[in-house]
Amino acid sequence: MILLSIISVRVSDDVKRKMRRFKNVNWAEYIRRAIEKKIREEEMKIACLIMDSLAEKTSGRWSGVDEIRKWRERRGRRK
Repeated sequence: MILLSIISVRVSDDVKRKMRRFKNVNWAEYIRRAIEKKIREEEMKIACLIMDSLAEKTSGRWSGVDEIRKWRERRGRRK
């Protein structure tokens, strides 16, 4: 079961009047999707900042490619 919350958005009378002209648009769904998209964008920004921070800490000392090779070689020796 998904719990839903209600939020309110204020728009000018002019915007509301224009929205009424487009009765085929589900404005609540449109706004819901826009909010979800913005949340994903902001989460990606945070993830990128974290990755950049980690990359700075290991710059020049650690290589993902080398690490994968090392573990593949170790796994190959056990067989």
